[in-house]
Amino acid sequence: MSESLEPSVATPPPADASWKRGHRRNVVMLFALIILAAICLLFYLHYESTHLSTDDAFVDGRVHIIAPRVSGPVVKLCVEDNQVVKTGDVLVEIDPRDYQVSLQQAQALLEQERSKLESTRVEIETARSQQVEATANLETARAVVVLNEATLAQAKRDAVRAEALWKGGSATDVQHEQALTARDTAEAQLTASQATVRQLEAALLTRGAQEKLTEKAVPTQEALVRQREAAVATAALALSYTKITAPADGLITRRSVEVGNQVQPGQALMSVVPLDLSELWITANYKETQLNKMRPGQKVRIRVDAYPGLRLEGRVETLMAGTGSVFSLFPAENATGNFVKVVQRVPVKIVIVSGADPDRPLRLGMSVIPTVLTQP
Repeated sequence: MSESLEPSVATPPPADASWKRGHRRNVVMLFALIILAAICLLFYLHYESTHLSTDDAFVDGRVHIIAPRVSGPVVKLCVEDNQVVKTGDVLVEIDPRDYQVSLQQAQALLEQERSKLESTRVEIETARSQQVEATANLETARAVVVLNEATLAQAKRDAVRAEALWKGGSATDVQHEQALTARDTAEAQLTASQATVRQLEAALLTRGAQEKLTEKAVPTQEALVRQREAAVATAALALSYTKITAPADGLITRRSVEVGNQVQPGQALMSVVPLDLSELWITANYKETQLNKMRPGQKVRIRVDAYPGLRLEGRVETLMAGTGSVFSLFPAENATGNFVKVVQRVPVKIVIVSGADPDRPLRLGMSVIPTVLTQP
């Protein structure tokens, strides 16, 4: 009875069994971590293959370099550095007096040539009128010749009859002499009228030749007028170029001109940098190994270093036709010396579609990080 009342003591499990359970648990956790790491790696690789990013990117845009088209001293400067201007605003004025005088001279020469042309046309009209009058006079003179020929024929017949009657004693000496005088007078009148016809014919030919000569001078004079008109247009253009205006809305930068400076055509005076998004884009230099899936039209997410909270949406527009090194000032010449293979970068143009903030404007050269989504 005493032995049955003693408390029973639990026998502890063997140590090797506890170790085995812990080992199995560690193995399971290790496999779970490996599977989780593999899944994360797969997700990361998939993300990297569909989200192409680069930090070698910046804001790019058009820069309008302001340069004069005529020479002269600057008489007025209308802008300062970093001033906002609108399209058509006057930036610089060059002394216009020389060009005004040139325009006046060209206009005076044009008026002179136009007067000559008008005088030539008046001469042609006058010559034509005279030609018509001379033709009418010639026809009248020819009619007079015909009349005088008829008169002479009649006078000759009268003279023959008077001669016969005078010889037969039927006509007096006076009648005979009158018939002969009438015949001689008719001959003289016919000769005079014929001479008049020849004179009028010669005058008509001379006027015709003069009219043709004057008509030939019209195209030459018209060409001179057009030449003078072109000279006036050129002088007017040169005068208009004395006022240099802004070609686009933007910000004035790199102003290097002052009042009184003598400027020459093509000399850079300042630059106008547009601020509108339509004039800005992103130039991203992607590695050539990233271009396999990149296509124009793909969406792009853009982060701007200067504005951490700003997120822009863009679109791939074009890929450059070559790498940046090809179009550099001194392209690499791999055919000479030792060759070391370097991963090249290709500039990609990305246009900004949305997300811009007027309070956080983009400036040329700002660093950005674009991410191209190769899958929708």
